[in-house]
Amino acid sequence: MLSGLPARKRDRRVLVDQTTLDDAGVFAFGRGEALIQTADCFTHVLDEPYDFGQVAAANALSDVYAMGGTPLTALALLCVPEKGLPAGVVREVLRGGQEKMQEAGVSVLGGHSVTDPELKFGYSVTGIARRRHLLLNSGARPGDRLFLTKPLGTGILATALKQGKLDAALTRKLTRQMTALNRRAAEAAVEFGAHAATDVTGFGLVGHLSQMADASRVSFVLRPTAAWLLPRVLAFAAAGVIPGGLRRNREFFGAAVGGEAPAEALALALHDPQTSGGLLLAVPPRRAAALAAALRRRRVWAVVAGEAVARGTHAVILAKA
Repeated sequence: MLSGLPARKRDRRVLVDQTTLDDAGVFAFGRGEALIQTADCFTHVLDEPYDFGQVAAANALSDVYAMGGTPLTALALLCVPEKGLPAGVVREVLRGGQEKMQEAGVSVLGGHSVTDPELKFGYSVTGIARRRHLLLNSGARPGDRLFLTKPLGTGILATALKQGKLDAALTRKLTRQMTALNRRAAEAAVEFGAHAATDVTGFGLVGHLSQMADASRVSFVLRPTAAWLLPRVLAFAAAGVIPGGLRRNREFFGAAVGGEAPAEALALALHDPQTSGGLLLAVPPRRAAALAAALRRRRVWAVVAGEAVARGTHAVILAKA
């Protein structure tokens, strides 16, 4: 659909646009500083309107954190049915989003709403960063250690929730993870000199990692285990409780993957589309231990998922743990 768009002249102040598939755009602003801009909007993934608003806010903010930036302002984006949805639902969605933005220190300046057959919510977020601290997906180098800062499986568990198969305790755990900000992980990444970063969202772990590999012209060796996953993800995947986006991700990014195929349920989880997922951080090996310790101090869940190697035939190479 995009192939017919005409080429356009790029402003010299544009530091990052869509060509590298980064998480946000970056525009030079001031001496040594840059503006970061992103937008994200999606349908509800949780039953509770307040929780949905929190997740939508955390998800939109994540793109700024993934660039090594600090979010400053946001505009709400709301699509709402004309009939059939109680006013209190929309109010709770907005309240959840506002409170999450307040937690992040972000000012919501307003927004825009349209009528739509299905409720959708999100934000456009503007942040700032020092240009020398920007985390792009094009900066990974051979030898870098790869950190993942949230467990995988939110798409599979959200599908189980929609099907009435998720118990209350796991629903709470899923909600806590998706509403958690990536701020502390991003701050640690900047402090300890990460070379590259991206967040894991709709394209799944393999999809976003293959984009980072392509932009950085490296390959990533992954050693996946069940420890990377939220509880019951493998069981649901084995039972066929998976979102439609997972199969599309696997079909689209399958050619980018080589190496030893893991068990089918684990392979599915690697392609699971995440909502408000964690960060993928490519860190110099000499700083990996210090970063791991810093993440522990900040109470950020993290695993070393693999490492970058010289570019090979595949963007992502699966190996045994």
